[in-house]
Amino acid sequence: MTKAAAKAALKRLDMFIGYWKVEASFPGAPPGHAAFEWVLGGQFLVQRTDAPDPAPDSMAIVSVHPDRGTYTQHYFDTRGVVRVYEMTFARGAWTLLRLKPDFSPLDFRQRFKGKFSANGNLISGAWETSHDGKVWKHDFDLTYRKIMRHSSRTS
Repeated sequence: MTKAAAKAALKRLDMFIGYWKVEASFPGAPPGHAAFEWVLGGQFLVQRTDAPDPAPDSMAIVSVHPDRGTYTQHYFDTRGVVRVYEMTFARGAWTLLRLKPDFSPLDFRQRFKGKFSANGNLISGAWETSHDGKVWKHDFDLTYRKIMRHSSRTS
């Protein structure tokens, strides 16, 4: 992947930049919050989330895959869980996928599918789980509502 292609892949993620209210479909769950921002000269996207209960608070770092132009999300949470997700983002569709063990055993497979609204201020999505990678079961809905945009990439 060329530097120009990597830069273009990172630029596509500018839609995430800002502060978001996060709502999950857990009964009685209060909303959480997420912040997406560029770090290290705009080479990585960081997501910090104060999650709706009972989900754990987390931090994720997104990088461009050097060969494919897709993304890798490195995930960390307050339980001490560390995971790596394959990530795609194109035409407002955001996906995260974990199909193999990484820093933790693969007790189940996970995927998130989210879609940005036309104005970019809402992401509607859902997490799913699978024990065999073929049959997927809905886990919970997750909605992000943009509260405020902050500065974009510096490079």
